[in-house]
Order: sequence, then C-alpha cells, then structure tokens
Amino acid sequence: MELNNKVIIVTGGARGLGEAFSRGIVAAGGKVVIADLLDEAGSAVAAELGENALFLHLDVTDEKNWESVVAAAEEHFGSINGLVNNAGISASGTPVADEPLETFRKIIDINLISVHTGMHFTIPALRRAGGGSIVNISSAAGLIGLALTSGYGAAKWGVRGLSKVAAVELGREKIRVNSVHPGMVLTPMTAVTGIVADEGAFPNNPFQRVGKPEELVGAVLYLLSDAASYTTGAEIAVDGGWTAGPSTEYVMGQ
Repeated sequence: MELNNKVIIVTGGARGLGEAFSRGIVAAGGKVVIADLLDEAGSAVAAELGENALFLHLDVTDEKNWESVVAAAEEHFGSINGLVNNAGISASGTPVADEPLETFRKIIDINLISVHTGMHFTIPALRRAGGGSIVNISSAAGLIGLALTSGYGAAKWGVRGLSKVAAVELGREKIRVNSVHPGMVLTPMTAVTGIVADEGAFPNNPFQRVGKPEELVGAVLYLLSDAASYTTGAEIAVDGGWTAGPSTEYVMGQ
C-alpha cells in the first residue's frame, strides 16, 4: 500500500502494535506522529525512522494534551491525514461479579473514551485537509463475548459501535472510519499472560497460534490508503480465524 506522504497520528506508537503500525506507515511512504506516554521508547523509534517521524508525548485521557498534539503535528508536517487510535490497556481477568467499579471505569476511560477524545480533536484537522481516514483498534473481544474481560470487552464493543456512528456522520466529508479487531497478538502488553508465538500454542483458533504485530500492519495500511476509498464503517478481524470459530482439533479435543 502506498501512503504518498500522508501524515498519520498513531497513539501508543512507541511499542507493540503501535510501533509496528508506525514503522509500516513510514515504509509505505507516509509520515507518522508517534504519540505515547513512553517518552524514551517513542523518541528512539522516531529517531530511527528519521525525518518522516515525530514523537509527541500523549496521555490519551487528557483533552488538553490531545489538543496540543494535534496542533503540534499540523505545525510540524503541515496537515494531518489520518489517525490510528491504538493505545489501550489489557483486561483485568476478573469476572463481572468481582471486577471493582474503579477498575471497570479505568479500562473504559483508556480503551473507549480516549478513542472518542482522539476523534473529537483530530476530525477538525482532517476536515482542513479535505478528508482522511480514522482506524480504531478494537479487538476480537469486540466481536464476541470473551470471559473475564468485562471492562475490556465493553470498551472494545463500544469502539466498534462508535466507529460505525462516526462513519455514518462523516461519510459526506470524505472522512472514513473503520475498526480493526486483532485476535491474540504477542506484544509487551499480552506477554505478561504467558502466551508464546510457537506453532500449536493457541489451539482454539484455526491457525492454532497467536499473531505477530507485523501481521496487523497490512490491514491498517489498507484502511489508511486511497485503496480503501470506498471502505467505511467496516470491521476487519485479523485474528487467525478466532472469531470465525474454534479449530477442529479444539472442538474434537484432539
């Protein structure tokens, strides 16, 4: 996919999926604003990527911080053509009956409300640029009911719905909004669960393995590019077939 100097903000762009997206954008001929709380890691990635990358500190729950990031990005690159709302935190692993309200609210704040905030402050810049693309990173947990993810699942279903609402509202302004739904992917955030990337180590999806961050990049680049000019309000699962159904071996207990 060619991005032809499009300027894209990637939240949580310093590591994991966000880092893979940031690198992919520059490799495809775009320019990236790496927006993250991780100053050292984000600055290092931006320095490695060179003049087509800019690191900006961003707390996605802070409205004033969002406002300043959008302004700084426009000032540095001249315009903004896209946003990847990627930043988030993992599920608590707690049943609904036991998850503290404080925990539930924190997950919703970071994984859902921040997506709305990011769109709220970026849409005016996309309008000034004559259109653009927003890609909201949801989850397989936003397509199915996944146990022990009450706050996370609720947020990711919310991201899916919010993306559709925005797609309907913004279509005539040439601003496309889509959601991407990763399955289990090996990143620093998910590594704490003990998952490994070995073949056969994740038997309940048809591929029977977890994904790698670079395997998500193609879907995101497509949605950011002009190749997706007639794609909006869509949800793209990149999950090894997990949401299509469990593998035959898993069903048969083999």
